[in-house]
Amino acid sequence: MKYFGVVVKPDDATCGTPTWIGKGLTCVCFKRKGAYERICINLTPRQEERFKRLKHRMKVYFDASRPDHQDALRALWSATYPDQELNGLISDQWKEMGWQGRDPSTDFRGAGFISLENLLFFAKTFTTSFQQLLKKQGGKRSAWEYPFAVAGVNITFMIMQMLDLDALKSRRTFVRSVFLQMLSENEWAFDLLYCVAFVVMDKQWLERNATYMEFNDVLKSTRAQVERELLMDDVLRIEDMPSYSLLT
Repeated sequence: MKYFGVVVKPDDATCGTPTWIGKGLTCVCFKRKGAYERICINLTPRQEERFKRLKHRMKVYFDASRPDHQDALRALWSATYPDQELNGLISDQWKEMGWQGRDPSTDFRGAGFISLENLLFFAKTFTTSFQQLLKKQGGKRSAWEYPFAVAGVNITFMIMQMLDLDALKSRRTFVRSVFLQMLSENEWAFDLLYCVAFVVMDKQWLERNATYMEFNDVLKSTRAQVERELLMDDVLRIEDMPSYSLLT
């Protein structure tokens, strides 16, 4: 699957068995809040359970034949266009949301069912921000805009890569360790981070006066900003990130 010039392989959206999970709590330290805090490499039982559930979500591909996936797609439409009736799961109406064709299921191949869950979470949790981005209401826009829904799938995939949740022990990063700490505080940390990343992307899009062909560059700079904020002093929850204030 190709999004904005980036080839996304279906296998990239899945994760293997977390073989590095151990029984003990081995910790490393890095400087935050002016003092060295302990960030656990291995997981507490609570973290392990939530991490397993998140990993399971990341493994699920969108299956257009599954009634629950069909229901989720209908729920996304209802949350996005509450006053507009959907004619069918395959319809030209989906192009209004920013899918590439009449059948949105083909666009989920890059990041799986979780990318639909992310969009639905955003639509229901931060309705005002979701509608503003959908309708491109903020700022001076270029004539050649990014398609909203497909951009959302790309953001899900970007976060999955950034957090590197399938990494082996030798490849763990502080960003990943910080996120796992946040996950222990809030099971919806991934979905909240998605919402933050989406509004950051749109803000950077406007600041650059970007066009469709620059989407990949904007996505890269979005990832860099999100990573910086996750590692800032006093950012212990997604809600502590400076860009969280952009959500309404």
